[in-house]
Amino acid sequence: MDSRTVFVLLWMLLSSISTGIKLDGNGYVDVIIAISSKVPQDNRLVDQIKEMVTEGSLYLYGALDEKVYFREATILVPPEWKGTDFTKARTESFGKVQRSMRFYLACQILIPFLSYGVEPYTNQYGECGTEGEYIHFTPEYLLNDTFIPLYGSRGKVFVHEWAHVRWGVYDECNGEKPFYHSNGHIEATRCSKNIEGQFYEVTAGGSLQQCRIDPQTSLPTKGCMFFPDRNQITNSSIMFLPGLDPVTAFCQEDEHNYEAPNMQNKKCGKAAWTVIFEDSVDKDALRSLKPLQYPPPPPSFKLVQRKQRVVCLILDVSGSMGGSRILQQLQAATHFLRNIVEDQARVGIVTFSTEAYTLSPLTTIDSDTTRENLIKLLPKVASGSTYMCKADNGDALGDEIVFLTDGQATDNIAGCAPSAIQSGAIIHTLAFSNSAAHALTEMANKTGGKFLSPNDKTTSNQLMDAFASLTLSTGDYTNEPVQLESIGARTSDLFNGTVSVDQTVGNKTSFVIIYENSFPSIYIQSPSGLIYTQTNMNHDVSQKTVTLNIPGTAEPGDWKYRIQTTILQAFTITVTSQVAQADVPPIIVKTHMDQQFSDGTKPMIVFAEVSQNYRPVIKAEVWATLESETGSVHTLQLLDNGAGADAFQDDGIYSRYFIKMVNGRSSLKVRVKNQSGQTRFAVLYVPGCVINVKPNPPKPPVSEESLEVGNITRTDTGESFEVKLSGTAPPNFPPNRITDLSAEIQEDTVLLNWTAPGEDLDQGTAKSYEIRWSFDLKMLRFNFSNGHSVNTTAVSPQKAGSVEQHSFNLNITIQNGTTLYFAVQSEDKQKAKSETSNIAQASKILPAPKPPGISNPGMNLTVLVISLCVVTMLMCFIVAVVICAVKRRKRSAQSDMVPIIAN
Repeated sequence: MDSRTVFVLLWMLLSSISTGIKLDGNGYVDVIIAISSKVPQDNRLVDQIKEMVTEGSLYLYGALDEKVYFREATILVPPEWKGTDFTKARTESFGKVQRSMRFYLACQILIPFLSYGVEPYTNQYGECGTEGEYIHFTPEYLLNDTFIPLYGSRGKVFVHEWAHVRWGVYDECNGEKPFYHSNGHIEATRCSKNIEGQFYEVTAGGSLQQCRIDPQTSLPTKGCMFFPDRNQITNSSIMFLPGLDPVTAFCQEDEHNYEAPNMQNKKCGKAAWTVIFEDSVDKDALRSLKPLQYPPPPPSFKLVQRKQRVVCLILDVSGSMGGSRILQQLQAATHFLRNIVEDQARVGIVTFSTEAYTLSPLTTIDSDTTRENLIKLLPKVASGSTYMCKADNGDALGDEIVFLTDGQATDNIAGCAPSAIQSGAIIHTLAFSNSAAHALTEMANKTGGKFLSPNDKTTSNQLMDAFASLTLSTGDYTNEPVQLESIGARTSDLFNGTVSVDQTVGNKTSFVIIYENSFPSIYIQSPSGLIYTQTNMNHDVSQKTVTLNIPGTAEPGDWKYRIQTTILQAFTITVTSQVAQADVPPIIVKTHMDQQFSDGTKPMIVFAEVSQNYRPVIKAEVWATLESETGSVHTLQLLDNGAGADAFQDDGIYSRYFIKMVNGRSSLKVRVKNQSGQTRFAVLYVPGCVINVKPNPPKPPVSEESLEVGNITRTDTGESFEVKLSGTAPPNFPPNRITDLSAEIQEDTVLLNWTAPGEDLDQGTAKSYEIRWSFDLKMLRFNFSNGHSVNTTAVSPQKAGSVEQHSFNLNITIQNGTTLYFAVQSEDKQKAKSETSNIAQASKILPAPKPPGISNPGMNLTVLVISLCVVTMLMCFIVAVVICAVKRRKRSAQSDMVPIIAN
């Protein structure tokens, strides 16, 4: 991907206490736009961003009945940019924005993004109606006006992407299925169906020719495109073609094209307008808001910048931290100072118990010696009470505070929390026990910090993981540490394993082994067989830590570790590394839950995104471990199969429903590995449509090469979440909704395919299926039970995630040109039924002996054949008449000439 990538990222209002976008009256405020530090300074970008948001505000105002607009936006520029009009950033940060909503400026399009990295797109992997992750734009798209004829107005494209990321609607076109049958007609996949246009193929020379019909599918061949007319009688839909000038509205129910095989129908099964007003985060406000009496004012913008990173460690040394807790705090803080915090950051250390003390003022990390001197100052003894409000760091605007405590405050933390929140600092809170104050969650959420609740089990390594996750990204991952492994065990014998160092990492590679009681025997072997023993390692007896720092760049391949002990004790190993080459970004994994708080009435979803510079890494083995503060551990394999909780197959987003919820706080950790050789990079497919209207600027060639990754290991720790069940136990969840049902007619038999749901959402095995069909799509969509039933007595559901493929005879004769619609519901053992699946359609179209060409979207194949016959007969008749007339004229001429010749 082009390194000149601008990330326009938005903070979503994830819950009532989250930082993020808010709808204040009729105006959206707290919109954060962050530019990656990989983008060289170009002040035109700021001007174009402002122009796009300003233009988009008017389009948004018009598209939603004049109810909403963009009122305020903050632009976070990279630390390296020079300027006098940049104010100091408060809680705005690239990394935090990115975790909740990322936003790029580029258009959605039918071709893979990473082939040349220009098109805007939204990373969207939640359920219908839920916020997306980010929108992606590039400087090239923002600065090059030649893309406007192809993608349309930047402001309208911005509104299109905003609808994805804020309201959870999907595209209404489909590059993989651009055409479909509708009762014998060929239609372009679009919404609304009132958008008119023609079908053409573009020749190598750039001219247009009539499309051909594929005899196997009876649909236009690959290369045929729908060219919408410039002038239209409809103004919808923005989710289909925002680049078409007449399009200024979202599809509503009265014009929504339910037949179109697009993602909006597959995921939502309803009009975009309905999702926005009935399912989105803004549904209540949008329904209650009254239209503005006058057009809205332009948005106001603020430019902010985060320069040198400033981190203050505020560490609990009260009496309850004695024993193993103070040691674990020492080990984790040492790891942070030695391996995690970046060069040139400024770090201070403060402790609190009965009183607060500054152990180190803010000190610039300029050498390994400075790091070691700070480590020597870390607290090693615990005593006294827990007076949290004693820890006051003065002016903290834009700084980071890492606030670790294991207990309830002796003083009233609720009294000082508001002032901490208003300080302008980003506060990361680490609740190191299940009794830690609940105000810690609020402090993190309201300041853009992370909330983590590591337990103090000696085998969990959770506190080490928590400190390792405290990075502050600027969008350039080549400067950040990557955690390859983090695992623990209790044994009286052997603790061993393998860590894969792939080609993207290798510099500053360190192995940190922590033991509980006595020093073990440790052997680490490189891929080429080089053995490292204790003589090559640093042993800190006071911290019970052994560290191996690999000199130079670690050899790529599988590194094997072997730890031998003769007594029963706990061990953990943590392996971190950094990029091997400055111009090659690392493979990273980022994980999070879809909710940070749950009452159990709605299932939670675990997400893990595996990528390299936003290029998806697919076919990896990804496992999530969710551990409650009471010790309950649940392990899930996350899937990238496009079914159940997973939105798209092979997009590098691995997900799964989490239903084994228990009261209290829980931690989240994912592990990624590829030691079977299947994992590879994928081409990121960017859904969407461009305007196929001549003349268009040519699109760059597309590379669809998929490269093998090689063996990798990665771990990541997500923010903790909290559950307060409304009942004594989580409710019984029905099987998940099937979203990938497909149908095909083979003579008078119908072949159906789908991915099996589970007994509980996407886990277990459902009890039964109910399949129905109809000639009427809307009847099946809104009145499933009124459809014709399919006999499923011979069908036994398979385990969740399995491919279901079944053929059925409907006991009717399916006529040529007929389109049928199918839907499925699943049922579990408690007779709880799933939502109705996506509606699959199948048409019976008998191929013609010689497929004719086509030139418009509403052409009926049968009428086409008859018309050709009639035209042929008419032409024959005309030719016959002409021949007769010519012969008659010749005879007349000959008779006139005779006398002349005779004379």
